[in-house]
Amino acid sequence: MGLMDFIKKQFIDILEWTESGDGTLAWRYPMAGNEIQYGGSLTVRESQMAVFVNEGRVADVFGPGMYKLTTQTLPVLTYLKNWDKLFQSPFKSDLYFFSTRQQVDQRWGTSQPVTIRDKDFGAVRLRAFGNYAYRIADPRLFHTEISGTRDRYTVEDLDGQLRGMMLQHISDAVAGSGIPFLDLAANQIEFAQKLKEATAPSFEAIGLKLESVQLQNVSLPEELQKILDQKIGMGMVGNNMAQFMQYQTAQAIPAMAQGAGQGGGIAGDAMGLGAGVALGQVLAQQLSQGMNAGAAQAQAQAPAAAAAAPAAIRPDEVMATIEKLADLKGKGILTEDEFNAKKAELLKKLV
Repeated sequence: MGLMDFIKKQFIDILEWTESGDGTLAWRYPMAGNEIQYGGSLTVRESQMAVFVNEGRVADVFGPGMYKLTTQTLPVLTYLKNWDKLFQSPFKSDLYFFSTRQQVDQRWGTSQPVTIRDKDFGAVRLRAFGNYAYRIADPRLFHTEISGTRDRYTVEDLDGQLRGMMLQHISDAVAGSGIPFLDLAANQIEFAQKLKEATAPSFEAIGLKLESVQLQNVSLPEELQKILDQKIGMGMVGNNMAQFMQYQTAQAIPAMAQGAGQGGGIAGDAMGLGAGVALGQVLAQQLSQGMNAGAAQAQAQAPAAAAAAPAAIRPDEVMATIEKLADLKGKGILTEDEFNAKKAELLKKLV
């Protein structure tokens, strides 16, 4: 070994990491075969932590601050290396820095619809997306479970794993919140809190802390959205089935007209037939209701009419009426045919 190499090897006495803002979570200090000077300086900045690893075993962990590396500040490493109190020589050890600042605006979303159980619709396949923020809380655990001996571990490397954790707990969050799907849009904060509570233990298991979760949107598949639109339309007209059938018919008429104009064929004919049946049902129901109401009214009026009707018409009254009709005919108010018809009707009452 050359003299310069030996001198260089002995003077690694300042250990620090200046983050570059490129999304690095864990970074190994480049030793390049060199040794750390006993009594050297370790600087750990705010939002950082440092970990010494000896032969694959995590030794001492340092939070923010400036440290002089001695057997007093490296108790675990001293024990692992069997150093005595007089040790003052350069030593070898791996040093890793970890960023503990919040990693914000991390996106999560359902690439495929997720099936959940809803008390209004039963099984529902929904899509949802939002964002979340996390930080490294336990660098020792993160090193052993995730980053390992890699020179550099980034947010991007971890993205897929964390996204999967978020998605697998959506069903738990919906069930835990007790919020019907129709009310999720108005209770996004509560749903996001339940999603955070359901997912946080999975983050803690790998040394992370889930700081926040936001739900930006939740939506149904198109086919279920159509059913929802119909339910909303029925809610607008109330529980009156005739009005609801009228609503459906009105919705179908534009499609019928378009299908007829474009030669809709069998599908268009079927749609027209369905709308016609619906319209016929409405008209038949309304006609039945009208006839029933008319019959009831006639029954109610019949006793009164019978009571009001005279027992019989006297002959002198009939003759007086015929004379008045003749006078109207003479003045041209009644025609001959009208006079004869009324006269015959009155004469029949004398028989």
